[in-house]
Amino acid sequence: MRWHFSQILFTTMTDSHTQLADDALIQDLAELMVTSLNLDMSAADINPDEKLYGDGLGLDSIDILEIALAVSKKYGFQLKADDDNNARIFSSLRHLANHVAQHR
Repeated sequence: MRWHFSQILFTTMTDSHTQLADDALIQDLAELMVTSLNLDMSAADINPDEKLYGDGLGLDSIDILEIALAVSKKYGFQLKADDDNNARIFSSLRHLANHVAQHR
């Protein structure tokens, strides 16, 4: 099987272990989450690798929708409810930040 450069680049960019987001973007998104959801914690207390939904940070589906709306407004692209990648995108702050870095 022969790979084209664009396939290799796409595979590399979409790998969940690829670090696209810098610490400033992760911190900015953490602050956006705290503000948007009125969380009783500081942005610095959010572990970038902790699960957002359910166990971990304990967010529910309504919270995820609120975050998606806030991200869409701030970064100028839409996070769609029917995206097959939402489970991965919202699995952690780092994954969300990587997605934002890739699409803004």
